[in-house]
Amino acid sequence: MSGHSKWATTKHKKAAIDAKRGKLFAKLIKNIEVAARTGGGDPTGNPTLYDAIQKAKKSSVPNNNIDNAVKRGSGATAGGADWETITYEGYAPGGVAILIECLTDNRNRAAAEVRTALTRNGGQLGDPGSVAYVFDRKGVVVVPKGDKTEDDILEVVLEAGADEVNDLGESFEIISEATDFVAVRKAVQDAGIDYDSAEASWVPNLQVPLDLDGAKKMIRVIEALEDSDDVQDVFANGDIPDDVLAELEAEG
Repeated sequence: MSGHSKWATTKHKKAAIDAKRGKLFAKLIKNIEVAARTGGGDPTGNPTLYDAIQKAKKSSVPNNNIDNAVKRGSGATAGGADWETITYEGYAPGGVAILIECLTDNRNRAAAEVRTALTRNGGQLGDPGSVAYVFDRKGVVVVPKGDKTEDDILEVVLEAGADEVNDLGESFEIISEATDFVAVRKAVQDAGIDYDSAEASWVPNLQVPLDLDGAKKMIRVIEALEDSDDVQDVFANGDIPDDVLAELEAEG
Protein backbone atom coordinates (compact mmCIF):
# COMPACT_ATOMS: atom_id res chain seq x y z
CA MET A 1 0.00 0.00 0.00
CA SER A 2 1.39 3.36 -0.99
CA GLY A 3 1.44 6.32 1.33
CA HIS A 4 1.85 8.43 -1.79
CA SER A 5 -1.54 7.18 -2.97
CA LYS A 6 -3.07 8.34 0.31
CA TRP A 7 -1.47 11.73 -0.06
CA ALA A 8 -2.58 12.04 -3.69
CA THR A 9 -6.15 11.08 -2.80
CA THR A 10 -6.31 13.68 -0.04
CA LYS A 11 -4.74 16.34 -2.24
CA HIS A 12 -7.05 15.76 -5.18
CA LYS A 13 -10.14 15.93 -2.97
CA LYS A 14 -9.01 19.37 -1.85
CA ALA A 15 -8.08 20.41 -5.39
CA ALA A 16 -11.70 20.86 -6.44
CA ILE A 17 -12.35 23.50 -3.80
CA ASP A 18 -9.06 25.35 -3.58
CA ALA A 19 -7.95 28.57 -5.25
CA LYS A 20 -6.92 26.71 -8.40
CA ARG A 21 -10.44 25.57 -9.18
CA GLY A 22 -10.44 27.49 -12.47
CA LYS A 23 -7.21 25.79 -13.57
CA LEU A 24 -8.54 22.36 -12.61
CA PHE A 25 -11.79 23.03 -14.51
CA ALA A 26 -9.83 23.97 -17.64
CA LYS A 27 -7.86 20.71 -17.52
CA LEU A 28 -10.99 18.60 -17.03
CA ILE A 29 -12.71 20.39 -19.93
CA LYS A 30 -9.66 19.71 -22.12
CA ASN A 31 -9.92 15.99 -21.27
CA ILE A 32 -13.56 15.96 -22.35
CA GLU A 33 -12.80 17.70 -25.66
CA VAL A 34 -10.06 15.22 -26.55
CA ALA A 35 -12.15 12.19 -25.54
CA ALA A 36 -15.08 13.42 -27.65
CA ARG A 37 -12.83 14.04 -30.63
CA THR A 38 -11.17 10.62 -30.52
CA GLY A 39 -14.19 8.46 -29.67
CA GLY A 40 -17.28 10.48 -30.59
CA GLY A 41 -19.64 12.64 -28.56
CA ASP A 42 -21.89 9.88 -27.16
CA PRO A 43 -20.67 8.85 -23.68
CA THR A 44 -22.68 5.62 -23.75
CA GLY A 45 -20.50 4.38 -26.61
CA ASN A 46 -17.32 6.15 -25.56
CA PRO A 47 -16.12 4.98 -22.10
CA THR A 48 -13.21 7.45 -22.12
CA LEU A 49 -15.63 10.34 -22.61
CA TYR A 50 -17.98 8.92 -19.97
CA ASP A 51 -15.18 8.82 -17.40
CA ALA A 52 -13.93 12.28 -18.36
CA ILE A 53 -17.45 13.67 -17.85
CA GLN A 54 -17.88 11.88 -14.51
CA LYS A 55 -14.52 13.19 -13.31
CA ALA A 56 -15.56 16.74 -14.23
CA LYS A 57 -18.94 16.39 -12.53
CA LYS A 58 -17.34 15.07 -9.34
CA SER A 59 -15.15 18.19 -9.34
CA SER A 60 -18.26 20.43 -9.69
CA VAL A 61 -17.64 21.58 -13.27
CA PRO A 62 -20.95 23.15 -14.46
CA ASN A 63 -23.00 20.95 -16.81
CA ASN A 64 -23.11 23.73 -19.42
CA ASN A 65 -19.30 23.78 -19.61
CA ILE A 66 -19.26 19.99 -19.96
CA ASP A 67 -21.89 20.00 -22.73
CA ASN A 68 -20.04 22.70 -24.67
CA ALA A 69 -16.77 20.78 -24.40
CA VAL A 70 -18.42 17.63 -25.80
CA LYS A 71 -19.85 19.65 -28.71
CA ARG A 72 -16.50 21.29 -29.49
CA GLY A 73 -14.64 18.01 -29.31
CA SER A 74 -17.11 16.06 -31.44
CA GLY A 75 -17.26 18.85 -34.03
CA ALA A 76 -20.93 19.68 -33.36
CA THR A 77 -19.80 23.27 -32.77
CA ALA A 78 -16.65 25.12 -33.83
CA GLY A 79 -13.85 26.23 -31.56
CA GLY A 80 -12.10 23.04 -30.46
CA ALA A 81 -8.33 23.42 -30.14
CA ASP A 82 -5.85 21.02 -31.76
CA TRP A 83 -4.66 19.34 -28.56
CA GLU A 84 -1.59 17.11 -28.70
CA THR A 85 -0.71 14.51 -26.06
CA ILE A 86 2.95 14.44 -25.00
CA THR A 87 4.57 12.49 -22.16
CA TYR A 88 7.76 13.71 -20.49
CA GLU A 89 9.98 11.78 -18.09
CA GLY A 90 12.14 13.17 -15.32
CA TYR A 91 13.29 13.05 -11.73
CA ALA A 92 12.44 14.81 -8.50
CA PRO A 93 15.22 15.21 -5.88
CA GLY A 94 16.34 11.91 -4.34
CA GLY A 95 15.94 9.93 -7.56
CA VAL A 96 12.12 9.90 -7.51
CA ALA A 97 10.86 9.00 -10.99
CA ILE A 98 8.32 11.40 -12.49
CA LEU A 99 6.03 10.78 -15.48
CA ILE A 100 4.35 13.93 -16.83
CA GLU A 101 1.36 13.79 -19.19
CA CYS A 102 0.69 16.97 -21.15
CA LEU A 103 -2.19 18.03 -23.37
CA THR A 104 -1.09 21.09 -25.29
CA ASP A 105 -1.58 23.17 -28.42
CA ASN A 106 2.06 24.35 -28.23
CA ARG A 107 4.72 21.65 -27.91
CA ASN A 108 7.59 24.13 -27.36
CA ARG A 109 5.78 25.93 -24.54
CA ALA A 110 4.90 22.66 -22.81
CA ALA A 111 8.51 21.41 -22.96
CA ALA A 112 9.85 24.71 -21.61
CA GLU A 113 7.34 24.79 -18.72
CA VAL A 114 8.03 21.18 -17.73
CA ARG A 115 11.80 21.72 -17.82
CA THR A 116 11.53 24.92 -15.78
CA ALA A 117 9.24 23.38 -13.14
CA LEU A 118 11.66 20.49 -12.67
CA THR A 119 14.96 22.38 -12.62
CA ARG A 120 13.72 25.21 -10.38
CA ASN A 121 12.73 22.65 -7.76
CA GLY A 122 15.81 20.46 -7.76
CA GLY A 123 14.60 17.96 -10.36
CA GLN A 124 15.67 17.27 -13.91
CA LEU A 125 14.21 16.26 -17.24
CA GLY A 126 15.09 12.75 -18.36
CA ASP A 127 15.49 11.15 -21.78
CA PRO A 128 12.56 9.24 -23.31
CA GLY A 129 12.46 5.80 -21.70
CA SER A 130 14.54 6.84 -18.69
CA VAL A 131 11.76 6.25 -16.14
CA ALA A 132 8.79 4.87 -18.10
CA TYR A 133 9.77 1.29 -17.16
CA VAL A 134 9.09 2.13 -13.50
CA PHE A 135 5.36 2.57 -14.26
CA ASP A 136 2.64 0.22 -15.54
CA ARG A 137 -0.59 1.36 -17.18
CA LYS A 138 -3.39 0.32 -14.84
CA GLY A 139 -7.03 1.03 -14.20
CA VAL A 140 -7.59 2.75 -10.86
CA VAL A 141 -11.02 3.10 -9.23
CA VAL A 142 -11.24 4.81 -5.83
CA VAL A 143 -14.35 4.19 -3.71
CA PRO A 144 -15.20 5.74 -0.34
CA LYS A 145 -15.32 3.17 2.45
CA GLY A 146 -18.74 3.93 3.85
CA ASP A 147 -19.88 0.72 5.55
CA LYS A 148 -17.99 -1.52 3.09
CA THR A 149 -15.06 -3.78 4.03
CA GLU A 150 -12.17 -4.74 1.79
CA ASP A 151 -13.77 -8.19 1.35
CA ASP A 152 -17.06 -6.56 0.27
CA ILE A 153 -15.26 -4.64 -2.47
CA LEU A 154 -13.20 -7.66 -3.56
CA GLU A 155 -16.37 -9.71 -3.93
CA VAL A 156 -17.77 -7.07 -6.31
CA VAL A 157 -14.71 -6.47 -8.49
CA LEU A 158 -12.66 -9.69 -8.69
CA GLU A 159 -14.73 -11.31 -11.43
CA ALA A 160 -14.62 -8.07 -13.43
CA GLY A 161 -10.84 -8.32 -13.58
CA ALA A 162 -9.54 -6.42 -10.55
CA ASP A 163 -6.02 -7.41 -9.44
CA GLU A 164 -5.96 -5.92 -5.95
CA VAL A 165 -7.74 -3.64 -3.49
CA ASN A 166 -5.67 -1.27 -1.34
CA ASP A 167 -6.83 0.39 1.88
CA LEU A 168 -6.14 4.15 1.63
CA GLY A 169 -7.61 5.03 5.02
CA GLU A 170 -10.92 6.70 4.11
CA SER A 171 -11.28 4.89 0.78
CA PHE A 172 -10.34 1.78 -1.18
CA GLU A 173 -8.21 1.82 -4.32
CA ILE A 174 -9.08 -0.88 -6.85
CA ILE A 175 -6.27 -1.73 -9.28
CA SER A 176 -6.79 -3.64 -12.53
CA GLU A 177 -5.19 -3.99 -15.92
CA ALA A 178 -6.02 -0.93 -18.03
CA THR A 179 -8.02 -3.16 -20.42
CA ASP A 180 -10.28 -4.33 -17.55
CA PHE A 181 -10.77 -0.90 -16.04
CA VAL A 182 -14.18 -0.11 -17.63
CA ALA A 183 -15.54 -3.52 -16.57
CA VAL A 184 -14.35 -2.94 -12.99
CA ARG A 185 -15.89 0.53 -12.87
CA LYS A 186 -19.15 -0.87 -14.24
CA ALA A 187 -19.15 -3.67 -11.62
CA VAL A 188 -18.82 -1.04 -8.90
CA GLN A 189 -21.72 0.96 -10.38
CA ASP A 190 -23.91 -2.13 -10.88
CA ALA A 191 -23.40 -2.98 -7.20
CA GLY A 192 -24.77 0.45 -6.29
CA ILE A 193 -21.43 1.63 -4.90
CA ASP A 194 -20.46 5.26 -5.45
CA TYR A 195 -16.89 6.00 -6.52
CA ASP A 196 -14.66 9.05 -6.07
CA SER A 197 -12.66 8.58 -9.26
CA ALA A 198 -12.15 6.09 -12.06
CA GLU A 199 -9.44 6.38 -14.69
CA ALA A 200 -6.55 4.72 -16.46
CA SER A 201 -3.40 5.73 -14.63
CA TRP A 202 0.34 5.09 -14.40
CA VAL A 203 1.06 3.04 -11.27
CA PRO A 204 4.68 2.60 -10.10
CA ASN A 205 5.98 -0.98 -9.95
CA LEU A 206 8.99 0.18 -7.93
CA GLN A 207 8.74 2.75 -5.13
CA VAL A 208 11.25 4.98 -3.35
CA PRO A 209 10.48 5.41 0.38
CA LEU A 210 10.77 9.07 1.43
CA ASP A 211 11.53 10.86 4.68
CA LEU A 212 9.87 14.19 5.52
CA ASP A 213 12.41 16.26 3.58
CA GLY A 214 12.21 13.99 0.54
CA ALA A 215 8.40 14.01 0.62
CA LYS A 216 8.33 17.81 0.71
CA LYS A 217 10.72 18.04 -2.23
CA MET A 218 8.68 15.59 -4.31
CA ILE A 219 5.44 17.42 -3.53
CA ARG A 220 7.05 20.76 -4.45
CA VAL A 221 8.07 19.39 -7.85
CA ILE A 222 4.63 17.84 -8.51
CA GLU A 223 2.80 21.04 -7.55
CA ALA A 224 5.09 23.16 -9.74
CA LEU A 225 4.40 20.85 -12.70
CA GLU A 226 0.64 20.80 -12.06
CA ASP A 227 0.66 24.60 -12.05
CA SER A 228 1.30 24.51 -15.81
CA ASP A 229 -1.84 24.72 -17.95
CA ASP A 230 -0.26 22.22 -20.35
CA VAL A 231 0.28 19.52 -17.71
CA GLN A 232 -2.70 17.20 -17.24
CA ASP A 233 -1.34 14.57 -14.85
CA VAL A 234 1.83 13.88 -12.90
CA PHE A 235 2.79 10.41 -11.62
CA ALA A 236 5.66 9.74 -9.20
CA ASN A 237 7.13 6.65 -7.55
CA GLY A 238 7.94 8.30 -4.23
CA ASP A 239 6.28 6.47 -1.34
CA ILE A 240 5.33 8.54 1.71
CA PRO A 241 5.13 6.30 4.82
CA ASP A 242 2.18 6.81 7.18
CA ASP A 243 4.26 8.51 9.87
CA VAL A 244 5.70 11.01 7.37
CA LEU A 245 2.23 11.58 5.91
CA ALA A 246 0.98 12.40 9.43
CA GLU A 247 3.80 14.93 9.85
CA LEU A 248 2.94 16.56 6.53
CA GLU A 249 -0.75 16.83 7.43
CA ALA A 250 0.13 18.26 10.86
CA GLU A 251 2.16 20.97 9.16
CA GLY A 252 -0.79 21.73 6.90
